[in-house]
Amino acid sequence: MTENTIITIGRQFGSGGHEIGNMLAQRLNIPLYDKNLIHMAAQEIGISNEAAENLNETVLGRFLSAYVVNLGDYTTFMSGEDTEPLSDRMYRVQTELVKKLADRSSCVIVGRCADYILGDYSSCIHVFIHAFKEDRIRRISRIYKLTEKQAWDKIKRTDRERKLYYEAHTGRDWGSIESHQILFNASLMGVEGIVDALEAIYRSKEKGV
Repeated sequence: MTENTIITIGRQFGSGGHEIGNMLAQRLNIPLYDKNLIHMAAQEIGISNEAAENLNETVLGRFLSAYVVNLGDYTTFMSGEDTEPLSDRMYRVQTELVKKLADRSSCVIVGRCADYILGDYSSCIHVFIHAFKEDRIRRISRIYKLTEKQAWDKIKRTDRERKLYYEAHTGRDWGSIESHQILFNASLMGVEGIVDALEAIYRSKEKGV
């Protein structure tokens, strides 16, 4: 089992979790894995990045992909008891990738149920980022150029998909303290404050403190 230090980040949409992961990885000079894990899995399976992203973090894909898989310019229908739904195959391949990457080097992994997948790894730091509703709306409105109502609708939809995806694959409550070691409120601590805290925890763990 790896002795590398792995930081996994779960996050509410609009909380700044991805920004925190990116900033932390840069500061620690270690790899960041997020959406690129989807693309890596897509390449291994042999589907487009777009098709893979359509399956990402939505339980609906678990059902739809059992019947139809879009591959380029044509559609392949899946049938038979031994056929593995594409979304299940994507999750399985991503699981294998997460473990291989964790064994390769210390890193930051955003999403992908990484806290659950690496649950037996003693050298992991599992965190979940949340924030106040108003701050999340402001962030998403700014990033995606949306009205407040549009931003909130997008937040609710994305959070619902992430929750369903996480709980379907792990059997745990998404965003709960029982599922993660540390919960951070980005509205109270700020993005840099959380990065500072995680950097300190990481460096202490690396020193064996």
